Amino acid sequence: MTLKLVLALALAWQVAVPAPTERPEFPAFLAQLRQQALAKGISAATVDAAFTGLEPLEVVVERDRTQAETVLTVDQYIDRRLTRPFVRTAREQATAHRKLLAEISKQYGPPPSLMVAVWGMESNFGRFTGTRPTVQALATLAWDGRRGAFFTGELMNALEIVDKGYIDLAAMKGSWAGAMGQTQFMPSSYLAHAQDFDGDGHRDIWKALPDVFASIANYMKAYGWTEGQAWGREVKLPAGGAERLVEHVGLRQSGCRASRELTVAVPLKQWQQLGVRTMTGTALPKVDRAASLLNAGKKHYLVYSNYDVLLGYNCAHAYALAVGLLSDRIGS
Repeated sequence: MTLKLVLALALAWQVAVPAPTERPEFPAFLAQLRQQALAKGISAATVDAAFTGLEPLEVVVERDRTQAETVLTVDQYIDRRLTRPFVRTAREQATAHRKLLAEISKQYGPPPSLMVAVWGMESNFGRFTGTRPTVQALATLAWDGRRGAFFTGELMNALEIVDKGYIDLAAMKGSWAGAMGQTQFMPSSYLAHAQDFDGDGHRDIWKALPDVFASIANYMKAYGWTEGQAWGREVKLPAGGAERLVEHVGLRQSGCRASRELTVAVPLKQWQQLGVRTMTGTALPKVDRAASLLNAGKKHYLVYSNYDVLLGYNCAHAYALAVGLLSDRIGS
């Protein structure tokens, strides 16, 4: 799982949340964390290095409690992110790393264009990886208590990463919410999906592009990316629009919030019978594939199972659509 609070996605309506009424003094809380880490098998040397002299980052607490409300629609978000210079850079990067990307794609499955699209969206092609010390940020969020159990777990994962020698403590930096490196993985995602593709003994998602691309591809593979299948397509709707189609097919009843905003997946043949057409007005492809309808404001899409994989990286339609569309614009 990745935590994308850092991206401030356009559809994430957020409001100020009151501070917890009580929380322990930070040194006492660190003492509790120390015992928990030692009990999990983290070495005393790593715990001492991580916690000695550690102070809370009040800016992290402030960011977590009061996140700016945003009012961009999905279309507006995509227009702002997928600018001509951004798409041009994505294509240039795909060309510059063509050989490496092809090798990784052959081993893991997801296409090169998808890896570059995720990389671009997550870190602006490696330009932004975060500047906050990850352990300090996570310890602060765990102490603040609003989602203490979650951030305590991620802190323990971060300590495990350091303890296993995957990254030096001083070099482990990321967003204020603990998302790390050019992939913006949370520590749990790092442990589950990060790869050492260059074989140097380190799963370096901060500086090593082979590891960055392979880690993204491995994440997508783990979440069920179907090789050779598109993520979806923009479509034209019949009279009555999305509302009538949603009433006929029904919305999903489980999954993340964005997933529940999609219709139940039904065969393309059924969408064809309901009057859905390609953007050129032609019939939908005659393939045995199920698709869900995504109502994205002024535009509408039929999305396949690979779109759910994009939501698995970040459960927000603005993000998933931007990645899918950018991947299409990069091309093969």
